[in-house]
Amino acid sequence: MWKSKKNVVLVSILMTMIFVLTACSDDSTDAGIRIENMDLSAVAGDDFYQYATGGWQNLHPLGAEYARYGSFDKLAEDNREQLKGLIQQIATNPTEEGSIEQKIADLFNMAMDSVRLNQDGMNPIQDELAQIADQDELDQLLGLVPSLMKQGVRPFFRLYVGADPKDSEMNILQSFQGGLCLGERDYYLEQDEHTQMIRREYTLLIEKLFEKAGLTKDEANQNSLDVMRIEKRLAEAAYDKIKLRDPHANYNKMSITELQTMVPEINWESFFSQLGIHELEYLSVSQKEHLIEVGHIIATEPLHALKAYLSWNVLNAAVPYLDDEANQMHFDFYGKILSGKEEQQPRWKRAVSSVETALGQAVGQMYVQKYFPPEAKERMLSLVKNLQTSLGERINDLEWMSETTKANAIEKLHSFHVKIGYPDTWRDYSDLLIEKDSYWANIKRSRAFATDYMFAKIGKPVDKDEWLMTPQTVNAYYNPTTNEICFPAGILQYPFFDMDADDAFNYGAIGVVIGHEMTHGFDDRGRQYDKDGNLKDWWTTSDAEQFNERAQVLVDFFDAIEVAPEVQANGRFTLGENIADHGGLQISFHAFKKILTEQGLPDWEGFSPEQRFFIAYANVWAGNIRPEEVLKRTRTDEHSLGKWRVNGALPHIQAWYDAFQIGPDHYMYLAPENRAHIW
Repeated sequence: MWKSKKNVVLVSILMTMIFVLTACSDDSTDAGIRIENMDLSAVAGDDFYQYATGGWQNLHPLGAEYARYGSFDKLAEDNREQLKGLIQQIATNPTEEGSIEQKIADLFNMAMDSVRLNQDGMNPIQDELAQIADQDELDQLLGLVPSLMKQGVRPFFRLYVGADPKDSEMNILQSFQGGLCLGERDYYLEQDEHTQMIRREYTLLIEKLFEKAGLTKDEANQNSLDVMRIEKRLAEAAYDKIKLRDPHANYNKMSITELQTMVPEINWESFFSQLGIHELEYLSVSQKEHLIEVGHIIATEPLHALKAYLSWNVLNAAVPYLDDEANQMHFDFYGKILSGKEEQQPRWKRAVSSVETALGQAVGQMYVQKYFPPEAKERMLSLVKNLQTSLGERINDLEWMSETTKANAIEKLHSFHVKIGYPDTWRDYSDLLIEKDSYWANIKRSRAFATDYMFAKIGKPVDKDEWLMTPQTVNAYYNPTTNEICFPAGILQYPFFDMDADDAFNYGAIGVVIGHEMTHGFDDRGRQYDKDGNLKDWWTTSDAEQFNERAQVLVDFFDAIEVAPEVQANGRFTLGENIADHGGLQISFHAFKKILTEQGLPDWEGFSPEQRFFIAYANVWAGNIRPEEVLKRTRTDEHSLGKWRVNGALPHIQAWYDAFQIGPDHYMYLAPENRAHIW
């Protein structure tokens, strides 16, 4: 939902951060609002973000390890400390071989063993690099790709398993464009000065790491040129971030015979067999043009260039798990240049992250047992029910939508599969081996374990009770192919949720999160899926046109926002999240007003309940961010920047104008005819 996409499954995510649910009654009030987080010298109608969160920004300056530091990051700090305590307690005591405790302890201790990591240097990857270098035939070289993919090295393209968008009860293998170690295609194509600088620095990183791996300067330079040429070709064939948002354009179901005809340069039966995938009948090639270009690259690039490209993919994937010098080189580019960070996270934080990535649900089960109160789940169930009722009422009141489409929308709303807290069934890690050979070797085994787990789902019914993230994650998501909304235990803490706070706070914070996730089922992408999760048009032509016209208002509004000098926001790219923010605010406030009518709430410190609702919402997005990170996120993140999730969303909400007496003389004022009116 709110923050970043998980893998390539159509899942919308709030923030890829985690924190432990702890009691917060000692430093919160019954109203949930903390005056010190506000800047009352600012004018609410001119810059509501500064007004509601300016104090927080002053109290929490950016630390050297952060490109952005916000409410999420502060909670992540608390969470990591809690997780560190859980993991260290295990890691410092004897464990039984093969137990979860042994796996957690050994992986954490290897990640923390800087002496051994620095002694080993680049040795843990030398066999892989030598194996690539020793191949004299193209077929032999390509035969290495499946094993690399299983270990989390993803050259050329990616593979994943998820619900068939047009047969949502069944899982299907799907390919997705990839092979770009810069991540975003525009980094290879755009010609502005900043992007050209990034390409130069990226090329230097490739050279330096190849030299460190044992190549001469001339060999490393040639490899960097080969890698950049191949990655640029992949980028040129890739869909842009707008086209990637079109589910119909990214669905191409075909047989293996059809795939072999389309991309004959790869022996697909052999390729899938080496991945452990047998008797595959169909798959969906999400971006055909990109995969066709992969075939052309294989056919036209010299063998030495393909070797350089595969070797770079190994290097780039492994370096974070090798010695400090290589690790620092990697960080100097990906951390400093791309994001503006000044220093790496402490080693223990990186070690905790590795344990969570490899054994997430095992850690999550321990976390839930210690930190998640059952009463939080009960209150969330009540909130979700109220928000569903609210959205249903708003749908029925829409003047622009026909009764036919309304009926279908209500049916989809009532079909939501709601997940709160943690899964009913925990993941079994018995087959994952964690040994004492090397940190990188264990990372590879954990990735292969996860890959095998994923591929085992091919052709089987979708498990709608499966969780796509761990319970300790600060996140929430909507998945259109299962029509589910999920709220892990991790998000049920201040500033999202406070058991001690009143409804003004909780509806402004977690209530908007819930409404946001529900709205994703009806945003520009989610609305194309029916109640069963199938990619199927259930709208009348007229209603679809009306929706697009109303959504265009948000596109135009966000396109006009200048996020940095001469850099505009991308309203089309961020449309789904902006619609969800807009809907979340409308739905939650609608539900909150019913509570006010029935029960009433007093003012607090001069703030009305309505005002506290919007202040609580804004404080979810409190934070500071570096200029480099602004540019990076504007290019790569389909969520608007935190400031604009407040100052960009609220001008379209009439209740905000009413609560703070916003008028035409205020900077954020937007005339009613220019506001978005969707859900």
